[in-house]
Amino acid sequence: MIPKPLRKIVVLVIGSTLIILGLALIILPGPFTMPLVVLGLVVLALEFAWAESLLIRAKNHAKKLDPRKFKKSKPD
Repeated sequence: MIPKPLRKIVVLVIGSTLIILGLALIILPGPFTMPLVVLGLVVLALEFAWAESLLIRAKNHAKKLDPRKFKKSKPD
């Protein structure tokens, strides 16, 4: 079993890296921007309560999104 302080450091590094990569993909060309950020929050939520609360807030905001708003209409 991994000692708790070491586990927290590993989770922090992996989760932060995923979030930074996701945010970098907003500027750089590439897919998977939001999934990386959410995955980073999921990893961080394993050890940190503040990340869990951010993840819950993100889920609540995602439920409010209407996918029809993002659908492109076809010209007639």
